[in-house]
Amino acid sequence: MKAFAHPAEARHDPRFFLMRGRVRPNFEVPGRAAALREGLSRLGIVPEIPPEAPRAALEAVHAPDYLDFLRDAPAAWAALPEPGPEVVGNMHPTPEMLLEDARRPKGLVGQAGWYSADTACPIGPGTYDAAIGAAACALAAAAEAAQGRTAYALCRPPGHHAYAARAGGHCYLNNAAIAAQALRDAGAARVAVLDIDSHHGNGTQGIFWLRGDVLTVSVHGDPDGYYPWFVGRAEERGDGDGEERNLNLPLAQGTGDADWLEAIETGLSAIRAFKPDALVVSLGFDASEHEPLNFLAVTEDGFARAGAMIAAAGLPAAIIQEGGYNVERIGGLLGRFLGAWGG
Repeated sequence: MKAFAHPAEARHDPRFFLMRGRVRPNFEVPGRAAALREGLSRLGIVPEIPPEAPRAALEAVHAPDYLDFLRDAPAAWAALPEPGPEVVGNMHPTPEMLLEDARRPKGLVGQAGWYSADTACPIGPGTYDAAIGAAACALAAAAEAAQGRTAYALCRPPGHHAYAARAGGHCYLNNAAIAAQALRDAGAARVAVLDIDSHHGNGTQGIFWLRGDVLTVSVHGDPDGYYPWFVGRAEERGDGDGEERNLNLPLAQGTGDADWLEAIETGLSAIRAFKPDALVVSLGFDASEHEPLNFLAVTEDGFARAGAMIAAAGLPAAIIQEGGYNVERIGGLLGRFLGAWGG
């Protein structure tokens, strides 16, 4: 199996995020990538540096003005009076505002709120380069899947909470959506996305909500008690051409291997019925029982079995790294998961 990693990931080094009213050190640190590289090394896999991501491939998913904001905001932010070290919005448009024809403001502080869903996606000087590098990894893995092979993309920062024009939850560019769109552009008539991160893939759901050519399946912690809180429920099934093309499988706090794997099998059954030409896997290790903010309680054996189940589906897959923040554990979890494909 080929794997892809980009050196620019280390340029994204967020300092903090806001949780339960406290400013806390950010869990999404460069050490995550080092731990995942170590996991690949144990399998004898040396990740390749991918070709650079073409702007057109990014704009196939993300709004051009949003991409420009991610690129340009840090320098403009640094020129503000008494700026903080990172771009963080302190007000976000509400549904009521959007119904009242809310629009993007000219002021940078307002734009920071317009282009972000929460305060867990600070933008620093290296964020754009790292996000573009992660997208390049996703595109390279998708190119492998388009040729009938499975590949792994070490994407950092992760992406599945990012919408077409909004960052959120440590995510800036939606790498899974970029991979799925690239597979469609390469000739796949249908693509499925299976998200097994512990958090609902709300950005991926939103991007494909109206589309019938991409099936999105997410296995995650129940949003009544877990991020992203407002979406991720079973009754959300898509709309328009995308009706019945979205499947959410929320799980109760403390769910362990048996029920988690059963939900994955339910998702795989829906994927088999959809008959896609290729699969995108949003792989998060934050479902692990050892995660610092764990909601689910999946064991290392559980991840190994999940990998075996997904591999047995027989679809060429672009495996896209999402969350997982225990740097002492995630390398081993990656090795167990990818071991199902023989490394």
